[in-house]
Amino acid sequence: MTAATDAPLIDARRSGRWLYVASVILLCAWVLVPLYFLFINTLSSPETVNSFPKSLVPEFDFGSLRFFAGFQGMIDALYNSVLVAVLTMIMSILIGAPAGYALSRFDFRGKELFRMLILLTRAFPLPLLALPLAVLFIRVGLDDTAFGLALVHTTLAIPFAVLITFSLFSGIPIELEEAAWTLGCTRLGAFTKVVLPLILPGITASAIFAFVISWNEVFAAAVLTIENRTLPAFLLQSLAESPLHLKFAGGFILVVPALIFIFAVRKYLFAMWGIANR
Repeated sequence: MTAATDAPLIDARRSGRWLYVASVILLCAWVLVPLYFLFINTLSSPETVNSFPKSLVPEFDFGSLRFFAGFQGMIDALYNSVLVAVLTMIMSILIGAPAGYALSRFDFRGKELFRMLILLTRAFPLPLLALPLAVLFIRVGLDDTAFGLALVHTTLAIPFAVLITFSLFSGIPIELEEAAWTLGCTRLGAFTKVVLPLILPGITASAIFAFVISWNEVFAAAVLTIENRTLPAFLLQSLAESPLHLKFAGGFILVVPALIFIFAVRKYLFAMWGIANR
C-alpha cells in the first residue's frame, strides 16, 4: 500500500478513537454531573440553593445534614432499608442461583418457556399488584414487616439473578464437573469444590444488583409498610412538602450508602465481567 491509500484508513481509525473518547466522556458526565450538583446543593445554605446562578463550589454548610441526623425515625428507616436489602440479597441468590444452574446444565421440556416466564414476571406493573398484595399480607400477618417487604423485593430481583447466574454457569465448561465426577465427587461436591469458587464473583455481583433494586424501590415500601418504612419511603413521606435544600439533602442521604456499597464490592463486578467474557 502507498501512503495515499493508507491515509483514509488512518483517518478512519483516528475518527473512531475520538468518537470512542467523546462517548466515554459524555457517559461519565451523564452520571457524575447530577451527583456533583446534588453534592453541591446538599452542602450549601438554603439561600444559596434557592439563588441563581448556581455556585459550582460547595459552601460546606452541614445544616441540612445535621437536620436529618437528628430527625426522628431517620436511623430506624436506614436500619430497615439495610435489613430489607440484605434479606433480598440472600433470598434472591438462594432461589435464583439454583434456577440459573438448572437452566444451564439440564435440558427439560418447557425450558425456553420457563425462561420466558421469568422475564414476564417483570411485565406486571407493581401498582397493579399493590392492592392484592396488601390484602394478602394483612391476612397472613406480613404487612408492615421487613420480611414481607423483602419477599416483594425478591420477586423483583429474581429475574436478574436467574439470568445473570444462567449466563455465568453457561460460561463454565461442564467438562470441569465431569472430571470431578470421575475423581469420586458427587454432583454437589463437584459444584461446591469446582464450580462455586469460579462462579462466586458472579454470585456476588448478582447479589449487588439485588441490593440496589431493594435499596431504590419505594412504591411497595410505601404501600406495604407504615411503622417500619425503608429509607426511600420514609423520605418520600417526610419530604413531600419540605423546602428544596432538604430535598437535596434527602436525595444525598439516599444515594451515598448505595454508592459506598457498590464501590466497596466493585472488584466482584469486574470479576463477573471477566468470567462472562471468557
